[in-house]
Amino acid sequence: MTSAATATKSPRRSALGPTIIIVAVLVLALFLSAGVVTEWLWFDQLGVSQVLRTQWLSRAVLFLIGFLVLGGLVFLNLQLAFRSRPIYAPSTPEQRNLDRYREAIEPLRKVALIAVPAVLGFFGGVAMNSQWQTMLLWLNGEPFGEVDPQFGLDLSFYTFTLPAVRFLVSFLMAAVFLSAVGALVTHYLYGGVQAVPEPGMTRAARIHLGVAAAVFALLLGVSYWLDRYSLLTQQQDRFDGAGYTDIHAVLPGREILAGIAVVVAAMFVVATLRGTWKLPAIAVALMVVAAIVIGGIYPALVQRFQVVPNEQQFEQEYIQRNINATLAAYGLEEVDKIDYSATLDAEQGALREDAESAASIRLMDPTIISPTFRQLQQIRQYYTFPRDLSVDRYQLEGGSQDTVISVRELNLDGLGTRNWVNDHTIYTHGYGVVAAYGNTARGDGQPRFFEGDIPSQGELGDYEPRIYFGQQSPTYSIVGAPAGSEPREVDYPSDEDSGEVRTTYAGDGGPVVSNLLLQSLFAIKFGSQEILFSDSVTNVSQVLWDRDPRVRVEKVAPFLKVDSRTYPAVVDTDGDGTKEVVWIVDAYTTSNDYPYSKREQLSEATINSSLLDANGQPRNAMTSLPESVNYIRNSVKAVVNAYDGSVQLYAWDTEDPVLASWAKVYPDLVQPYTEMSGDLMSHVRYPEDLFKVQRTILNRYHVTDAQRFFTQADFWRTPTDPTEEAGDTPQPPYYLTLRMPGQEEPAFSLTTSFILDDNQRNVLRGFAAVDGDAGSEDGVKAEGYGKIRLLEVASGTAVPGPGQVQNNFDTNQDAANVINILNSQGSRALSGNLLTLPVGGGFLYVQPVYAQASTGTQYPLLRYVLVAFGDQVGFATTLDEALDQVFGGDSGAEAGDAGVQPVDPIDPGATPPTDPDPEATGTPTPTPSPTESAGTPETGGFDLTTPEGRLGQALADAKTAMDDSRQAQVDGDWAAYGEAQAALNEALGRAIAAQEELDAAG
Repeated sequence: MTSAATATKSPRRSALGPTIIIVAVLVLALFLSAGVVTEWLWFDQLGVSQVLRTQWLSRAVLFLIGFLVLGGLVFLNLQLAFRSRPIYAPSTPEQRNLDRYREAIEPLRKVALIAVPAVLGFFGGVAMNSQWQTMLLWLNGEPFGEVDPQFGLDLSFYTFTLPAVRFLVSFLMAAVFLSAVGALVTHYLYGGVQAVPEPGMTRAARIHLGVAAAVFALLLGVSYWLDRYSLLTQQQDRFDGAGYTDIHAVLPGREILAGIAVVVAAMFVVATLRGTWKLPAIAVALMVVAAIVIGGIYPALVQRFQVVPNEQQFEQEYIQRNINATLAAYGLEEVDKIDYSATLDAEQGALREDAESAASIRLMDPTIISPTFRQLQQIRQYYTFPRDLSVDRYQLEGGSQDTVISVRELNLDGLGTRNWVNDHTIYTHGYGVVAAYGNTARGDGQPRFFEGDIPSQGELGDYEPRIYFGQQSPTYSIVGAPAGSEPREVDYPSDEDSGEVRTTYAGDGGPVVSNLLLQSLFAIKFGSQEILFSDSVTNVSQVLWDRDPRVRVEKVAPFLKVDSRTYPAVVDTDGDGTKEVVWIVDAYTTSNDYPYSKREQLSEATINSSLLDANGQPRNAMTSLPESVNYIRNSVKAVVNAYDGSVQLYAWDTEDPVLASWAKVYPDLVQPYTEMSGDLMSHVRYPEDLFKVQRTILNRYHVTDAQRFFTQADFWRTPTDPTEEAGDTPQPPYYLTLRMPGQEEPAFSLTTSFILDDNQRNVLRGFAAVDGDAGSEDGVKAEGYGKIRLLEVASGTAVPGPGQVQNNFDTNQDAANVINILNSQGSRALSGNLLTLPVGGGFLYVQPVYAQASTGTQYPLLRYVLVAFGDQVGFATTLDEALDQVFGGDSGAEAGDAGVQPVDPIDPGATPPTDPDPEATGTPTPTPSPTESAGTPETGGFDLTTPEGRLGQALADAKTAMDDSRQAQVDGDWAAYGEAQAALNEALGRAIAAQEELDAAG
């Protein structure tokens, strides 16, 4: 009895299975929470948790709406179709065949009726979720205060309302269609609809499908009606927006089709009552025919036989709409156009009125001298500088000075030993700012630094030099330590016994890892178990990540698109006298739905030669921007603190309705620009990427007359960079301090040139400069900021363009001789940026020429300056000498004006500003050696009584001097290096003189 009772008991279930499931769920939850929690901590630490909260909430709500609408409609229609199925015994072979299918799917029916809507609902939720920014703008859109020229609607309808409504209509059409398909399949499987032996359906199926078709037809009619407005934002070949055919043929066609769609919907409703599908079938056929005839054939006939023969006349009104809208959308309505009758003849004293512009010519090319910064100011191998340095201006002794500036960032690849402790807890930050005058060089060709070394010293005063947040910061660092503990983080090298000065981070730059759970979450996030077990991680440690200034701004303000250029500045951000290193980031609001405005591909408009990597591929361009826009505003200036990573957003364009709309979504996220300190405002500049987009637009839209625009005869293009040996990338715009014609005072400006849109000729047709001085230290926004002045060269004047000038430089005999010598004697000549300046009544071109060793330690030094005015070329070791060659010995700019050089605080013994010696503005002028002057017959085996012998001896001496230079670099003996460089210059001078003698002798 007992055994029988025992046998009937059910076996005891093992707890292993449920335990594994629970553990798996917990582990999955932990991994998911690692991303969610750490992201929340990042935003909360910056005090902008509302950004993440709003984004998550809006996405969740939209996902739920999309899930319920699509999934709910499909579920409702499937249920209605199933519940209204006919109940009868199958009597035909076809019905019996379907009965077998029904029996096969019956076990899965309940699951399918839930699973299918759930899966479709998920995809619907994802689709709706992706439109969170579109929906938020629709709900919070501010008016533009301007109306479109066709319908008289405020432009906000097109930029905020129309995109959202079109998406909703398309979403509902997809939901109704999928629901109708599901209902049709269900009705067919359960006998409500039959195809054989005779087509037919039950009354319930007819009503169900008829109502669905009527709703779909109504939504199609709404879509046709919305198409009318979308005509104004369409992209076309000649100009964007609606043209004559669109307004007079396509638009009324869409109205007719919308009316037919309503009739079709009514016919489907009638069909549900009368039980016949003839009327809706006729209506659908009518709509198809109308769509072909009215929507396609008729507009094509109007275009071909009415518009094309009279296109200029018919399209004039609509081209003018496009011109006006494009100029407004890109902020080009108030471009100051100046007819510039450029002279090609350089006259004595021609630069006298433009001496200030000539004095500010930037000879330091920020895209070339980065290796020089690294060689002279890197200090240790674990520091580095970016490939492209930044251009700014500072108030120094003698006034405002254009500068080349960068921060000394951390380079983990330079560490001798790479391990987790070094990479993430010891080497955590860069150190200090290095800055040099932009318009002068030392006598040996090196940049003339006014800030540098470690510890930092120079003209910028005291500031926090540690760079924890930068463009090349490590993926993450763990910083901070308990009070009283020994510092771990390497600050900078020293001559002490330890060889290094160390520090402990004292800022508030990241979340505190205060407990084991947070350590676990960060260990999962970064895939580093060391975070759990390292003694370097304590309960007061902070985790710093997402440290690139551009990334931080994009995360804090996801509605903004950031500029590809981020530049550092040493400023007093709070006005309390305390200076800090900050990164200034320009950010944009954009739209792709501005009526009649020209669409621009940003990836093409913002790329140039300075943004190409070593392989010629784009790097750090505006990858975050959409593919195309037709409205853009530099609405926000963002500031990221290099020490604590804090982000401040300032509303720069107070009239931008897009920014005003987002301000309603994120209250108090963006501050008024009036909160900027005067010192910070003085370093704000006009953004480079915006200007690149604007100049691309100006290539065509400098023509504001519709008839001239139609002919396309006066279109321009941006010249390719002539200093690039290969490729066809545009020349970058350049920051310069200059005074444009009609401008009272010189201003820090961003400049560009334009050439004729002709692949055969590189002729200058225009030159533009935008005033980039945002304000002074008094904190008042400059009235002239953003003012674009466009010089239009008379069509009858053939002013050489950058390509022609570069050709003249390359073929100039004096320059070619020297460059050939440089390129053949263990060194390599590098052409710097080719600058264009409207001075002297014409256009002056200036190009610095650098030289660097071809092997071993390589870094460029300024050696010569090329100058061109018209077809006249000057080539000398200083800018003043080159100008005097072109302008007949009297350029009108005094030697000091063309290369102002304040005393170098890093090298107090450098040439003072008033020193007229050529070394003040470039490399020394080569002079004949004493032995050559005395006519010594032989030296080192060369006969110095002949030009050939003197050339051979000079080249041999040059090689010896270069060898001495390289050895001095290796030894770190900079005094010896300077002597060797002077000897090299002297030898090259003798070589040039000897070569000229040989050339003269024929």
